[in-house]
Amino acid sequence: MPNILPMKRTLLLAAISATFLGHAMPFSRVHAEETTAITKAMTSVFPALVRIHVVMEEGDDGRMKKQRGSGSGTIISEDGYILTNHHVAGRGTRFLCTLSNREEVDATLVGTDALSDLAIIKLDLTTRRNKDQTLPVAKFGDSSKLKVGDTVFAMGSPGGLSQSVTRGIVANTELIAPRNMGGLTLDGENVGELVRWIGHDAVIYGGNSGGPLVNTDGEIIGVNEVGIASLGGAIPSNLAKSVTKQLIEKGAVDRSWIGVEIQPLLRVMAHEKGALVSTVLKDSPAEKAGVRAGDFITEYNGQPVPDCHAPEDLPLFNAMVLNTPVGGDVKMKGLRNGQPQTWEMKTLLRDAPRAKELELKSWGLTVRNQTRLSALESRRSDTAGVLVDSVRNGGPCAEAKPSIRPGNIITKFNGKPVTDVKSLITLTEEFTKGSTEPKPALISYDQGREQFVTVVKIGPQPEEQKARQPEKAWLGASVQVISPELATAMGISGKKGVRVTSVAPGSAAEKGGIKPGDLLLKLDGQVINASRPEDQEVLSNLIRGYDVGAEVEFEGIRDGASLKLTSTLGSRPKDDVEIPEFKDERFEFSARDLSENQRTKAELETDVKGVFISSVASNGWAALASLRDSDILLSIDGEAIPDIAALKKKLTQITTAKPRQTVFFIRRGIRSFYIEVEPQW
Repeated sequence: MPNILPMKRTLLLAAISATFLGHAMPFSRVHAEETTAITKAMTSVFPALVRIHVVMEEGDDGRMKKQRGSGSGTIISEDGYILTNHHVAGRGTRFLCTLSNREEVDATLVGTDALSDLAIIKLDLTTRRNKDQTLPVAKFGDSSKLKVGDTVFAMGSPGGLSQSVTRGIVANTELIAPRNMGGLTLDGENVGELVRWIGHDAVIYGGNSGGPLVNTDGEIIGVNEVGIASLGGAIPSNLAKSVTKQLIEKGAVDRSWIGVEIQPLLRVMAHEKGALVSTVLKDSPAEKAGVRAGDFITEYNGQPVPDCHAPEDLPLFNAMVLNTPVGGDVKMKGLRNGQPQTWEMKTLLRDAPRAKELELKSWGLTVRNQTRLSALESRRSDTAGVLVDSVRNGGPCAEAKPSIRPGNIITKFNGKPVTDVKSLITLTEEFTKGSTEPKPALISYDQGREQFVTVVKIGPQPEEQKARQPEKAWLGASVQVISPELATAMGISGKKGVRVTSVAPGSAAEKGGIKPGDLLLKLDGQVINASRPEDQEVLSNLIRGYDVGAEVEFEGIRDGASLKLTSTLGSRPKDDVEIPEFKDERFEFSARDLSENQRTKAELETDVKGVFISSVASNGWAALASLRDSDILLSIDGEAIPDIAALKKKLTQITTAKPRQTVFFIRRGIRSFYIEVEPQW
């Protein structure tokens, strides 16, 4: 008798899946409707899906470090505007977008908003391969109509791979981060102050960020942002649509600020109403209107304030304040100790919690302007001065006594007031103009309530020059010691000397006819007294005792036969460290002229010219392009680079022309590569 249990399970699952909102439907009808929904989503939105490759910058260790990332986005207009996340594009300096037809198109940042974690970039349509093709465009849907259980599709490029889609259902329409997670903070903004995510179980991975959440009508109803446990979180489309409009029009979102922060009502306040004021910031509109911590706000401009008993309720009140027209009149009602209160005020433009950082190379710092909130948090009366963001170890500010540290605020430069980053840059340029080396400057800075002065040496760093070693004679052959065991095995028991392992091209050894495998036993009739590992330098020490140009005679054995050769000694080539090093600040790498040692190691043909890459700064433009230490740079944009002088000239031309990218041709081992370097000008 056949086993019918698997068949029963299949029928049961089919019956369950065919039940929708409590009404049984034929399985074929469910299947047809699902197929229609998938087709509509794929037809309407998938063609507009974009994979975004981005180069991001972030201040760390006194410099702006670069790194590559990837994310997703959706084309929302025929002229090429793309909606994505702030955490994908907000710190980007270079963007390359792969469209659904595999076409690669450059893009630029239009505007970004950390509070909602949304950003807009725009395709540079002049870089399209298929300029005559119309761009596919996706449309917004109404996220307020979503219900738990609705089918949704998450689209994106997981892990930077090709575009893909997964299916799930809406699990929650008011999802926020748990209290113990501390929320999602981006550039000082707590995204949870405004955003309540659409929770769903359509599978998303890193790289899906910025991709659309799509409903069964083929509309964008969310922007995927986070993954929490097995759920994805998407920013509702109604919020995204509003933010998108402002970013396209102004490049930023203007929001109102009154200086009030709220928290959920305490458990002992089970019967209270409204929002509990936890903080009233100094000199804010709310403070001047008389609002105090512990007050309850129950009405905002005639609208009742939701009872904020849970963290999920807080974004509703915050949105009321943030969406008030800047400079608009506000009338709030509430309670204090059970007594009715009324507060009236005008809103101010809301500053970002912190400004974007900028690198000062000659200081070894990244710095920021102060914002209203950062000044308040530093307990300062105004935003004058420059906030130190990070300090480079070993840099001018780190070496100052006392040293300048992250969190310090620079207030004066040689007695002149520093109001912001722009003024500090101007003072620095005036001070260092025409300088070829660092000069001491008197810097005033605040550390908390303490006021310090220090001396910082600011200016261009001179190229390091290594002292040339005294000229010595050089043979140009590498050798190994003939140990007693080797001597016996080679049939010359009792003999001492060395065996040649390699001969440098063009050296005295090569010109004298010495070859690898030769056994050198005597030098000018004197036994080469080498038989132990510690005798490795015996021959080179003997050679250094001669003058350059001296003629020497070797006696030995080659292939079992006696050997006698004469060589005219040359001068010792420069050691690698003796060759001056050139450091390029823009591309962030250092290079030297090729030494004989480097040419030998790389086994370069005699007619190959280039420069040796001695170091590549991590997270710099050259590193992002995959330039590595010990590469040999042969040409730039097709122009040969035979030496450091040619490299300097070419890089100067590039800095003047400021091209979108420049192509380095390099040798690495037995392989050669073309790499594209794309600095931010």
